[in-house]
Amino acid sequence: MIEVLKGDITKSQLDSIVNAANTSLLGGGGVDGAIHRAGGKAILDECIKIRNKQGNCPVGEAVITTGGKLKAKYVIHTVGPVWNGGNNNEAEKLKNCYINTLKLAVHNHLQSISIPNISTGIYKYPKREASEIAINTVAEFINSNESILHIQFVCFDDENYEIYKESLKKYV
Repeated sequence: MIEVLKGDITKSQLDSIVNAANTSLLGGGGVDGAIHRAGGKAILDECIKIRNKQGNCPVGEAVITTGGKLKAKYVIHTVGPVWNGGNNNEAEKLKNCYINTLKLAVHNHLQSISIPNISTGIYKYPKREASEIAINTVAEFINSNESILHIQFVCFDDENYEIYKESLKKYV
């Protein structure tokens, strides 16, 4: 099941939430900062351990940590692309964010995931194009992998909410 909600992803009670992180994994603005604040020090501590082991998280990749104080047990951190006019493989990088997030979820036996609107804030990815990539990629993945039962796209603003609802209608 795929659904679109408007709200605060840090309140999600699903198995995991996705963080639209930056390459440092150390928190930042927007949803990244909100997740780090709500989840507490445990998330940052695990992010630091991951950085110490592998360095920064590359664009399109994903890593998993505890949910800390969040209701979700886990946070999957993925690094979306900054929009540069579409000439820097942004679409492929954004698609990889979703694929690598979902692969991590399957590997960790997670059945439900809340996902924000990756790259559509400060990274300036066009919202309609981002929603098409997000929903198409997730729908294709869960159609071929039945272990993930519930995906929520959690939109923070009205514009993304309306766009994602419209994009989802094509797959229902």
